[in-house]
Amino acid sequence: MGKAIENKDGQVAYLKQRLSMFLDVLDSIDPEETELEDIDRLIEMLDDLELKVNQFSKE
Repeated sequence: MGKAIENKDGQVAYLKQRLSMFLDVLDSIDPEETELEDIDRLIEMLDDLELKVNQFSKE
């Protein structure tokens, strides 16, 4: 795993990067060929992002 992010600027940069990655994945999905597993993975990515937001807000 990576090094802990302790300062707020680093946390915001991390969250922006993860959100950007999520949006890239979302943009690359073909709605006509999307399967349930793809949707599940997107939901998992959002859950992970939400977990980090909550974790960072407590620090």
